[in-house]
Amino acid sequence: MSTEQEQLQDYMRLPAEILYREELEALRKEDNGNIPAGWQMSPRSVLTFIAGGKAGNTVITPKYIGNTRLIEMAVATLVTDRALLLIGEPGTAKSWLSENLAAAIYGNSGLVVQGTAGTSEEHVRYSWNYAMLLANGPTPEALVKSPIMRAMEDGGIARFEEISRCASEVQDALISILSEKTISVPELGKEAGARKGFSIIATANTRDRGVNEMSAALKRRFNIIVLPAPTDIETELSIVKKRVAEIASSYNLGASVPADEALLKVVTIFRELRSGMTLDKKEKVKTPAGVISTAEAISLLTNSMALAASFGDGELTERDLAAGLQGAVVKDDDKDKLVWKEYLDNVMKKKGAEWRGLYQACKELNE
Repeated sequence: MSTEQEQLQDYMRLPAEILYREELEALRKEDNGNIPAGWQMSPRSVLTFIAGGKAGNTVITPKYIGNTRLIEMAVATLVTDRALLLIGEPGTAKSWLSENLAAAIYGNSGLVVQGTAGTSEEHVRYSWNYAMLLANGPTPEALVKSPIMRAMEDGGIARFEEISRCASEVQDALISILSEKTISVPELGKEAGARKGFSIIATANTRDRGVNEMSAALKRRFNIIVLPAPTDIETELSIVKKRVAEIASSYNLGASVPADEALLKVVTIFRELRSGMTLDKKEKVKTPAGVISTAEAISLLTNSMALAASFGDGELTERDLAAGLQGAVVKDDDKDKLVWKEYLDNVMKKKGAEWRGLYQACKELNE
């Protein structure tokens, strides 16, 4: 193992362009398609990187499991001068897709503006090194470029996460950038223009509607793609199984990967609580106040594995799963605890002998 590989193992999370470096190199080597200005590979190769396939003898693992047409639309949007807005429920892989698109197209997924209530216009445009500003006045050296400005000047991809969490004046700062493809710096008497290849991939959570609703003017600057929750249990199981295995390997948890039976139980519970209906459509189920997403199921299973490795023999037990389920479902304590209790007594208890161990373990924690 090289020194670089040993150093990379120390990081908790690697950016997509490093994590999948061998796949990206193989795709670029085998790429015979037309490569747009500023891109590192053709649109078809980007699609293969996201959806999975082969590049020569290299297997390309799927990064997004779902409707391939949505990925094609996203990639086609970025070929033009339109920005891309990915919208969906929590846990629909918006950020994950955004990161992997930026890694494949630009080779750098790290130019990110994280939308919060505290995000300011300076985070979108530019700010100043105030020590240098006081000493020498406004100079190019004192200018602190935002990730968006850096992407513009390099012809790359900037990411804007959770854009609807930002105040309206911060969102509106994007309108001129997306329309004119420039950022004016009046203090220096210049404009920063965008090179070919520049675009922005933004994400928005449908649960945040009404927090800071995007204006119609800003929405018109984006092509909007809605990422749905997994439509069937088989797709969700595939997503959960793949991501749990990847995360377990990355963190070296020291526990065995959950058996298919455990995965099926967790995904079944999540789908029933999320939809408000049992899978057989025979009984209604109350839904908890919190988010019951695919991402939450993945987190639950990896946390349960950590429990098994740290305080057990490394084999995932019903008690480990029960502890994870309790934490995932019961968040708004009073209401969620009642919802979870009713689900245990009215649904899980009736599922048969194979569910009895998990039911008992959950029941003990919920008392």
